[in-house]
Order: sequence, then C-alpha cells, then structure tokens
Amino acid sequence: MNKWLIYGGSAILVFLLLMVIDSQAGKIYKLEGDNKTLTKQRDDQIAITADYEKRINSLHELDTKHTTELTNAKAEIDQLRIAAERNPERVYIRASCPKGETNTTSGLDDGTAARPTDSAIRNYWLLRERIVKLTRMVLGLQDYIRTECLR
Repeated sequence: MNKWLIYGGSAILVFLLLMVIDSQAGKIYKLEGDNKTLTKQRDDQIAITADYEKRINSLHELDTKHTTELTNAKAEIDQLRIAAERNPERVYIRASCPKGETNTTSGLDDGTAARPTDSAIRNYWLLRERIVKLTRMVLGLQDYIRTECLR
C-alpha cells in the first residue's frame, strides 16, 4: 500500500509540477509577445524622433538662410539710402507726365531741378524695405511649403 501511495503522490506532484510549468510557459509566451510589441513601438518612436530632428534641422537651415538674405537685403537698402542722402543729385526717379493740352512757354521760373519731397523720399525707402521684407517672407513660406507640406 505504501508503494501505491508513493506512486500516487509522485503522480500528483508531477501533475502539479506540469501545471506550474505550463502556467509559467504561458506567462513567458505572453511576456515575449509584449516585449516584441514594445520593442516595435520603441523602434517606431526612435524613427519618428529622428524624422522630427531632421525636419527641425531643415527648418532651422531654411530660417537661417532667409534671415541672412533679409539682413543682407536690408543692409543693401541702407547702403543705397546712405548713398542717396550723400549724393541727392544722383537719385533718379523714373516718371512720366501727361502732355498738357495748352502751349506754354518753355522757360523756367526758377532754375532748380525737380526734386521729390522729403516725405516722398522717406516713403520710397520705407516701401522698398517693406517690399524686400515681404518678398523674403513669401520665399520663406514657399520653401517651407515645399519642404514640409508637400512631402
């Protein structure tokens, strides 16, 4: 009888041991699946982060390029303004005037050359500076659209 008791107890222990092993194997299998999922998510996030870093660097380069171009254009306008202020007789403004209907004498009452007013000159330089600024802004936006939005 002791012999059967030992065999029965051993069989129960083996059965319980197999159940524990099966349970642990299931947990290991589930954890391996979770590990694969998390590894894939991590790799995807690394790729997304690398892409963002590349895009940020690209945008920084665009910003630097257009800021430099704008600074250079403003410096050129300032140089032209200074040159025009130093030599006002060298400033030429293209204009067309309608021909009058009446015949007048061709003499001049005062012998001074036609000259724009000071406010007209200031407005000219202000408009020129704003045109350059807006042109650079539009070019920057076009580059941004080409590099970021159309990809």
